[in-house]
Amino acid sequence: MKHTKRTKLEAAGWVVGSVEEFLGLSNAEAAFIEMKLGLSRSLRERRQKCGLSQVQLAAQLRSSQSRVAKMEAGDPSVSMDLLVTALLLLGATATDLAKAIRRREKGKGRHAA
Repeated sequence: MKHTKRTKLEAAGWVVGSVEEFLGLSNAEAAFIEMKLGLSRSLRERRQKCGLSQVQLAAQLRSSQSRVAKMEAGDPSVSMDLLVTALLLLGATATDLAKAIRRREKGKGRHAA
């Protein structure tokens, strides 16, 4: 966030900080969430690149379309195991998984709360 925007928000009574600060997350909790979001985003991109619908991927996973939608949306009820399994099913390598996690960590930013 630009310094001028931050100054204006604080002058208006807003508290500016990170999501982690707002939710009171530990570094480990924040890192875990970022990892899951990175994998979720990668799953959606890889599925689309493979030309599969959510229904088609769900059939391969022996799951439902709504579960795939939750996976891609980063729903907290989705396990890391399921995300990783789905990515591997779509041809992802360990290196691809690591890149998905790193890319999300790099994209992390600060938000007004």
